[in-house]
Amino acid sequence: QVQLVESGGGLVQPGGSLRLSCAASGSIFSINAMGWYRQGPGKQRELVAGITSGGTTNYASSVKGRFTISRDNAKNTVYLQMNSLKPEDTAVYYCNADINSSGFSRRIYWGQGTQVTVSS
Repeated sequence: QVQLVESGGGLVQPGGSLRLSCAASGSIFSINAMGWYRQGPGKQRELVAGITSGGTTNYASSVKGRFTISRDNAKNTVYLQMNSLKPEDTAVYYCNADINSSGFSRRIYWGQGTQVTVSS
C-alpha cells in the first residue's frame, strides 16, 4: 500500500511564506511526476505546480514567480515553497504522485490535504 502524507500548512499573514512537504511511503518502485493542487472555498480543485522525475517544472500563472516546487527523490518527497502569499492563496492544498508500486501497478495517489490560510 502507498500513502502520501502532507505537512506544513497553517495560518500566515499576507506577504508571508510557508513550505509544504509531501512524503510518499509504502510499496514504491519508482515515482514519476508529482504535483500540488489546491481547492479554495467554493472553487474547483486546480493545479498549482508539477514536477517530473527529471526535475522539469510547471506552474499555474497565478503562482508563477512566488511558488517553487522541488523534490528529493531519495526521500520520495515533494515540496512547495510559497512566498509572497496572498489571501486568494487560501485553500486546502493536496499533493499527488504518479507511482509505480512494487507490485508492478501504476496509479495516481493523493494526500489527505493540508489547510493554508492567508489572513491578517
